[in-house]
Amino acid sequence: MEIILDPLNIKTPVTAEPTPAPIPEEPAADQPQAPAPEDEPPAAPGKTKKKKRRKGGWFVLAVLVVLIGGLLFTVTHNWEERITSYQSDNPYITPYGTTLVSAHRSGGGIYPENTIMAFENCINAKNFKTDIFEFDLHITKDGALIILHDDTLDRTTDSETVFGVTDARPENYTLEELKTLNFGAGFTDRDGKTPYKDLHGKDVPESLRVATLSEVLDYLEGNGGFRYIIEIKNGNALGVAAADRLYAILKEKNLLKKAVIGTFNGEITQYLDEKYPDLLRSASIMEVLGFYVDSLLKLERPANYYKFTALQIPANQFYIKLGTARLTNYAHKNGIAVQYWTINDADTMRYLRSINADCVMSDVPDLAFSVLYGD
Repeated sequence: MEIILDPLNIKTPVTAEPTPAPIPEEPAADQPQAPAPEDEPPAAPGKTKKKKRRKGGWFVLAVLVVLIGGLLFTVTHNWEERITSYQSDNPYITPYGTTLVSAHRSGGGIYPENTIMAFENCINAKNFKTDIFEFDLHITKDGALIILHDDTLDRTTDSETVFGVTDARPENYTLEELKTLNFGAGFTDRDGKTPYKDLHGKDVPESLRVATLSEVLDYLEGNGGFRYIIEIKNGNALGVAAADRLYAILKEKNLLKKAVIGTFNGEITQYLDEKYPDLLRSASIMEVLGFYVDSLLKLERPANYYKFTALQIPANQFYIKLGTARLTNYAHKNGIAVQYWTINDADTMRYLRSINADCVMSDVPDLAFSVLYGD
């Protein structure tokens, strides 16, 4: 091999032409010839393809295992980091070290959930106070909004006795018909007793009859006023009707900025955005998942990118760890409050306070108060 210099002074290797291989001499005619080697039988084309496919399949499987393992680690790992405080005009974001107490279903672990009796207990209690009331809405056959969590009346009321049916749905009855029920019939207290189970008809106190949204808001606002987390349970046409009625009531009572509205029905979320953009709402399920990914990647989003005021989410009860300082920091940076449900144990309450959660929703607000304000 020799090196020549070209005009650009680049050394270019030049290889001499290869010497042709000598042509083998043919053996003389009288010389015995070695027998030609037998050709190996060709491999069956199907076997070769199967081997390649098998190798390719194992490779794809290995890649999937790595990706799934990485994903599971990412979503289940408790991403801890230091708490950072951000300035925000969102009134639901609390100062560092303050986590508000929300009575979930009006404190349904102490008194019958979503009843005036439960609301009265939270108002009149001497050993705790409630910052935010959380409750659920269903619409009745005649268009009234009542406070009820389940899609049916069976678990919490004596509807099976009174109406003679199971799976009784509130939208199939008028408000007057629902007023005949005992909404404390299914309640079990902390001692395992059912003190209101056998009350029917005229024996049912007014505080255990169905409560309407207007009745509850008037009672609470008349006792100092609070903030509210309200969930629309109905979907489709009933959910739209409930949303319209809810907005009208909140606007009439000048409470639009004191309530955050949530729903698990995507079509209702979309309707709220289109029809009532001034209504404060929480993130939908898909928005929560998208926000979680954004927080992991720490994406820089423009101001007002997110349409929701608050995340109303579980902490670490499921595979995806949403109760982390990483998420609360990212939320507060983007002006989003973080409110956790449903927290009924002291250790989790303390932990959520340590990561700067804005609110803890609990069936036992007396315990939440003693932990979040007393520790």
